[in-house]
Parts: sequence; structure tokens; C-alpha cells
Amino acid sequence: MTLLKELACAKINLSIDVLGIRPDGYHEVEMVMQSVDLCDELHLSAREDGEIRLICEPSVTGNPEDNLVMRAARLLQNRYAVNVGADLRLSKKIPVQAGLGGGSSDAAAALRGLNLLWDLGLTLDVLEELAAELGSDVPYCIRGGTAFASGRGEKVRPLPSFGCWELLLIKPAFGLSTPEVYGEFDRREQRAHFASRTMEDHLTLNGVGGTAFSILPTLLHNDLQAVSCALRPEVGQLILDLENRGAVALMSGSGPTVMGFFSSSEERESACADYLGAGYQCHLVQTIL
Repeated sequence: MTLLKELACAKINLSIDVLGIRPDGYHEVEMVMQSVDLCDELHLSAREDGEIRLICEPSVTGNPEDNLVMRAARLLQNRYAVNVGADLRLSKKIPVQAGLGGGSSDAAAALRGLNLLWDLGLTLDVLEELAAELGSDVPYCIRGGTAFASGRGEKVRPLPSFGCWELLLIKPAFGLSTPEVYGEFDRREQRAHFASRTMEDHLTLNGVGGTAFSILPTLLHNDLQAVSCALRPEVGQLILDLENRGAVALMSGSGPTVMGFFSSSEERESACADYLGAGYQCHLVQTIL
């Protein structure tokens, strides 16, 4: 029996710029995305009867058919008239409703893994096109790494690596609804920051290892952060607490996960222990080159 394993890595947003609402109802965004080594695991094996079955541990949807992994599998099977099926087992480590792209990364892992399992021979470019049918962040998750995303997030181009950074991710007990965050963002008067273009220019000019801790506050930016902090003030308090510890802190995605960059491993690990003791879900992670 052929058994494959695909890692589905979490993503963080080094920058998010929301540039307005598109005619199709989506938001026009520019983002710099970065993979970290907090990963779900997807195990795949072939079934001769053509059935696709998913076991998700722990379960994140009431109906397995609603899971993006199943939607990715159905898309591939139907689009390419695949006669065989698959047993899929997803082991979840990435928190859900956290702004870390877990569902999107799981879908990308399913596309990559089933492409191999079913011997479809699809290129990564083709997988990215298919991924865009599943969600805005899924195309980025096909390759991961450091990348610039635009459009509704589906237009992705690689960037020079952000380098190796150790972070602390802190997830409060609650989640935040992405549509609610964007809806509140739309009700506020905004101005464009174009921080993602600044980050792109910096990475292009400086390359791997060219980002000093001292300049992170001038590069990291999230247009959605103020809105999410207004909806759930605890997010803003976490950011302030981390900054008081000497970290550079930013919310990832639409939240509520907050990430902290520290100048020393000892400070990062001490903060992690304190937040774990306070009941938060915490992860010590590093960026993937």
C-alpha cells in the first residue's frame, strides 16, 4: 500500500495592506507571507474503490465534507476523472480560527499529496491555479516560504527569504471571524500604507540575513490589527504586554493570534512559560527558509 505524508505548515503575515473592495466583493490586498514550522500532518493512502474518506484529529468541522482537505480531494478527483480514491488522516497542530492559515495549508497539502498519490503529474503552477478555487490563501500554501501575495491573495510571487527567526505565537481562547473583521474594517475610514511593498523592497535589497531586529518595527504591519483589537481588546493587550517585555509584536492575519519577535531565546522561552501559565495556547516556532 502506498502511504504518503505531507506537512501543512502554518503561515504568518509579515505585512497586510487592505486596498479596498473589488467588483467581485473580495478585498484587494497586498501581503508578505511567511511559513513557520508549526505543521499539521496529512497521511494519504490509495483506495481502489474510488471513495475518499477523511479522519481529522481533532475534528474541526461537523461534517468531513466541509473540511478544505475534502474539497481539495473532490476538486482533483472530479477535474481529472480519477477512478481511485484515498484514505486521508489529518493530524491537527495548527490552531483553528487563529489567523495562521491552517485550513488553507491543509488544502494545499492535500493537492500536493494527491497529485503524487494519484500520479497526476501536475506542476506546482497548475496546483496553484487549482488552489485559487479553494480559497485566497491556498495558492500561497502550495509552495510556502517567503512570498508577496496580491489580488484577493491568490496572486503569489516568491521573495528572497526573510531569514531564520524564532517567534512566540500566542493564541487566546477565542477566535475571530474573518468576515466580521473585514466588515468592521470597511466601516472605518482608512488610508493605504503599502507596507508590503516596503517589505518587498527591503528583502530584495538585503537578502537572507539582512533584516536586523532593530528595524522590525518599521517593516511589520497589519491593516487589520486595529480593527481586531477594537473587537477583542485582549488582542491589543497581548501586543502591549509583549512590547513591554522587549519584543516586537504583531497580530497575524485577521487574528487573534499574536506573534512576538524577541532578541534572545531566553526572553522568548520565559515569556512562553508565563503565557502558558496564564492559560494561553502558545507555540515556539521558527521561520522556514
